[in-house]
Amino acid sequence: MRRLLVLLMMTLAVAVIGAACGGEKKLEKVSVALDWFPWSNHSGLFIAKEKGYYRDEGLDVDIYTPSDPSAVLQTVGAGRDQFGISYQTEVLLARQQEVPVISIAALVQHPLDSVMTLKSSGIERPSQLKGKKVGYPGIGYDEPLLDTMLRKDGLSLKDVELVNVGYDLVPALIGKKVDAVVGAYWVHESISAENQGYPVNMMRMEQWGVPDFYELVLVTSDKLNKDNPKLVERFVRATVRGYVDAVADPQKAIDVLARAHPEVDQSIERPGVRLLAPLWTEGVPTFGWQTRERWVGFADWMKDNGLLKPGLDAGAAFTNRYVEAAK
Repeated sequence: MRRLLVLLMMTLAVAVIGAACGGEKKLEKVSVALDWFPWSNHSGLFIAKEKGYYRDEGLDVDIYTPSDPSAVLQTVGAGRDQFGISYQTEVLLARQQEVPVISIAALVQHPLDSVMTLKSSGIERPSQLKGKKVGYPGIGYDEPLLDTMLRKDGLSLKDVELVNVGYDLVPALIGKKVDAVVGAYWVHESISAENQGYPVNMMRMEQWGVPDFYELVLVTSDKLNKDNPKLVERFVRATVRGYVDAVADPQKAIDVLARAHPEVDQSIERPGVRLLAPLWTEGVPTFGWQTRERWVGFADWMKDNGLLKPGLDAGAAFTNRYVEAAK
């Protein structure tokens, strides 16, 4: 009887262990290539990872900054990364060059790029830039963006002197090498300058004639969108959960970001996220929402300024199917 009891107990133990092993959820590995070093605008991703939202969807997500962030659309389009963060402008340019990528969510609903001047300069509007030096990072589309803002206020690009300062926008401005800079994020570089004792004026692009656009978007490849939409849906659903949490408590979002990346400058990110958080969902039914009007309208502006050739279908550059499913 005792031997029978021992045998039954052993059989039960084996069965329990087997069931546990068999029932363990195997996670599917995917990668997300960031557009820049980790900062507050990425916090929803890190919340989804820390809180297990990706794991709930059966995903093991690697969030990383590539050695060349400018190549994100190429690595995503080629399938080396399943997902990435890029810019609406870059997505349209890439699709024109037949890079097979598609936007699956908007991270922010408005431009973050701006024109920034020192408060001490007294320059508060584009018309006051006449005869001034304007620093820019050497990106081709910064010139028509600035030209549009100037024309809205009675000037044009020929009325200013453009100076390529690379990405050292803040040092160039506070060092007075230039009178203004274009391409600075009004939720980030402005705070960096002010933390160094240099209060600034910001001119937001959509307030000076530039069509409203999505600064940052989440992308995947056309192939993954077509061949494995369930994977994309699971990833977007978990990501939306992360950003919903970030919207509800932006400062806790920075706590999560700092745990994942202790090197982040919280003296910039904490005040910055107060400016940024409303832009995650402003004027839309849910985080990530995109409109055809926004994509087509900005593409038309790009065509008018020689950045895009006629014929590109801007409406095919995005989809709301996954954000809609996540609701």
